Amino acid sequence: MRLATVRHGDGTRAAVGDDAGWVLLEETDAQRLFSAPDWRERADEALRDPARSAVEEGAFATPVPRPAKIFCCGLNYRDHIVETGRPVPEFPTLFAKFADTLTGPFDEIIVHDTDRVDWEAELAVVIGAEVHRADREQASAAILGYAVANDVSMRDWQQRTLQWLQGKAFDATNPLGPWLVTADEIEPKDGLRITCAVNGVIMQDGDTAELVFDAADLVAYVSQITVLRPGDIVLTGTPGGVALGMDDPRWLRDGDVVTTAVDGIGELRNTIRFE
Repeated sequence: MRLATVRHGDGTRAAVGDDAGWVLLEETDAQRLFSAPDWRERADEALRDPARSAVEEGAFATPVPRPAKIFCCGLNYRDHIVETGRPVPEFPTLFAKFADTLTGPFDEIIVHDTDRVDWEAELAVVIGAEVHRADREQASAAILGYAVANDVSMRDWQQRTLQWLQGKAFDATNPLGPWLVTADEIEPKDGLRITCAVNGVIMQDGDTAELVFDAADLVAYVSQITVLRPGDIVLTGTPGGVALGMDDPRWLRDGDVVTTAVDGIGELRNTIRFE
């Protein structure tokens, strides 16, 4: 099952879908839908209706607009760790982001006061049930589903200090979507191809089976620190191939089109604009 937030009229609507198309529901977004206790029954009932709608790409908004917490894991693909020259970590390298960083899967990404903009294709994990101090099995059960993300990073800001936050927290620079695929339909641990292309040229080409800490590992670990609730997001890290790892970095430029994809989920396509 797919869950989406679709721009409709002057606002947005939650939508459920599959390969046959989409059904709009009463809620204003997917997060409000899956936060309701009976959401699964209602979604299954909606998908039994053969009447479906097509949705244009530009109508998709970020499916989870109000996460209370966004945790990110750096240095989590072995090839990316190698290109940074660092050892494989014993524990996840975590940092946080804010809901204001999120933007739509096909929206323009507008940046300013930076000249080192980098791409980072990521698998996003969306929490569907409250989870706290969980073991791996409990953490896995709390995962609602998965989406595609790109942790677009301003490396010049990121490298001003030892703390990464300022290079990762620019408003509306982290596309997420294009929808959620529920966890019963996909298992990233089995291996999903993850790619990022710039103007059609593949820059990153990885596999989620290469994650040092997989989705359940990360949710369980974060849950030891803080409670996670429906709509919270965990970004699982990026594979090798980022500009930062190049001998002669090719930073993103005005008008570049960044396409981020995870097999079995979907793809994002965002144009970079400089103010």
